[in-house]
Amino acid sequence: MELTAREPLADAELNALFAAAWPGHRDTSFAPVLERSLSWIAARREGRLVGYVNVAWDGGVHAFVLDTTVHPDERRRGLGVRLVRAAAEAARGAGAQWLHVDHEPHLGDFYARCGFRPTAAGLLAL
Repeated sequence: MELTAREPLADAELNALFAAAWPGHRDTSFAPVLERSLSWIAARREGRLVGYVNVAWDGGVHAFVLDTTVHPDERRRGLGVRLVRAAAEAARGAGAQWLHVDHEPHLGDFYARCGFRPTAAGLLAL
């Protein structure tokens, strides 16, 4: 398994990964997201994209984990934790001092294994 940071990614391969991992995913262009990202981590097995996580940021010291995605064939093997930890290292290397993640309650144990601790946060649907 190879993990890379900021590797060029094609919409077709990202859409294929997201379609496999997220029910109801609709094809989209990822270029606007990636061009504004601090970093992203891609995981490949034998050349095939099997994992991805995006690191968004505020332009300052705060970075945000978004879209942690692992292909269903690769789940439960530690890849998600490896992706998020690599994202944390990329954010640290780029000067971020804080890494945030919002997640659904059932993912709390996963993000704890990645090194996150719970905090209070707010959410407003727009």
